[in-house]
This record gives sequence, C-alpha cells and structure tokens, in this order.
Amino acid sequence: PAAAGRPLSPSQFLRRQQVLQLYRKILRAIREVPAEQDRRYLKDWAREEFRRNKDATEEDAIRMMITQGNMQLQELQRTLKLAKS
Repeated sequence: PAAAGRPLSPSQFLRRQQVLQLYRKILRAIREVPAEQDRRYLKDWAREEFRRNKDATEEDAIRMMITQGNMQLQELQRTLKLAKS
C-alpha cells in the first residue's frame, strides 16, 4: 500500500506486521519438513499465496486470510509433530 508514497495507517501497519510474522512462522515450520521435495513445494506454495494476496486492502478479507494462514500453519505443525512421534 505504501508503494504509492502514502504512509500506512496504524491499523494497516499492524496488519502488515501480522502478515509478515505469519509468513516467517510458515517458512520456519516448512524448514522442519523432512523431504526436500516437499519443502520446496510448500515454500513455493507459501510464497505464491502471499504474493497473490499482497495487494489486498479490504480489512475483513485480510483478517480472514490471516486466520486461514494460521489454521494452515497449525495443521502443518500438527502433521510434523505426528510424523516425529
């Protein structure tokens, strides 16, 4: 949003921080995936998913995407935990 030279509002700034934090957590979790091919696939998927939605501005839609992303992250973490046990 700030690309056009407009500063971010406080809520946009916080939302952006949330999105970046989620992205980092997902990439960190993907590093735990044992198979190289699966890791590469998941990393590409995550990168593409975030890139595709980077211009979203609708607050509710962004909130929903963050929630969805967190659910997918939890699912990945659960799967990894099961695989290790």
